[in-house]
Amino acid sequence: MRRVLVDLLFYTGTKGGMESYVREVYSRFAADDPDLEFVGWASTELAATDTSWFPGRVVDSGISGEDRVAWARGELFAIAGAARRLGADLLHCPANFGPWRSRVPVVLTVHDLLAFRHPEYVPGAYSRILRTMIRLAARAATRVLTVSRASRDDIVGFLRVRADRVVVTPLAGSRVVADAGGATRRDDRLLAVGNRMPHKGFETLLEAIARLDADERPHLVVTGSHGDDPLAPVVDRLGLGDAVTLRGWLSRDELDELYAQSTALVFPTRFEGFGLPPLEAMARGCPVIVSDLPVMHEVAGDAAVYVDPTDPGAIAGAIRSLLDSPAERERMSRAGLARAAEFSWDATAAATRAALLDALSAS
Repeated sequence: MRRVLVDLLFYTGTKGGMESYVREVYSRFAADDPDLEFVGWASTELAATDTSWFPGRVVDSGISGEDRVAWARGELFAIAGAARRLGADLLHCPANFGPWRSRVPVVLTVHDLLAFRHPEYVPGAYSRILRTMIRLAARAATRVLTVSRASRDDIVGFLRVRADRVVVTPLAGSRVVADAGGATRRDDRLLAVGNRMPHKGFETLLEAIARLDADERPHLVVTGSHGDDPLAPVVDRLGLGDAVTLRGWLSRDELDELYAQSTALVFPTRFEGFGLPPLEAMARGCPVIVSDLPVMHEVAGDAAVYVDPTDPGAIAGAIRSLLDSPAERERMSRAGLARAAEFSWDATAAATRAALLDALSAS
């Protein structure tokens, strides 16, 4: 039996896709796995919540994942020491960051390299800090996992990691059933999901909504804000107060209901490591309009409408065409369900477990 320490310092309940990834993967590992024993090293925020989804003991690190300085020190220095003290044979760091060096072998999951490919979207000195931390963690890792071929290519190109050390383990939607308590899909509501970082493209989406005639304009719901929403002044400037609802962080059930009710998800991102919201929308039968990026073609295949995320006119045109064609929406709903069924958290978990065992055998 080999012990794997899982770095959960980042997990605070507010980190979105990376937390979904960890929870979906580790909830599929057995607590009585014949080969691996799992121990979680948690942020103080996570340790104070229900961690029954994790397949083993969870240790409170005493470090806040919301305190950037304490978290960074924990990743760079404390986690390697914790791995030794807890008798770990392997350390899995599933959220881009890890120790700068470690006597215990490390498997690092890198979700994206936004700070490398688009440093203009990451503020000032923070971008340099992120790039340094990711480089150091990748250098220390025995294996690097990532979520798409596009991210694999970035890891090889920017981090100079050999391609044979990188394993692609795609994500999945949380379920492939369009079921949210019998919610009825509307023909006049759009949904956008994501944080408010500038690369998400929400200002361009609002400009696209403003270009639609007021009498045909659908209602747009934008979720995912924390605190004061930076999109609020944009909504006011464009005179969209009656056409846009800005919502904060939603529960899984609340988001499922919106996926089930919405005419379409619009995802005008300018960069993603994977792009989980379109896959989750498709898994619920919700048509998707997404950015014309290689990674989004990996995710959505032939089931999406693709647009230039920098062109509000193109986005408005795609929205108008979809609203005008119930038959196309129905076709996309069926195609999206079929596409989402090609992705499975069971497959992601199996590939992750295999990579952990491979790293142990190589150490």
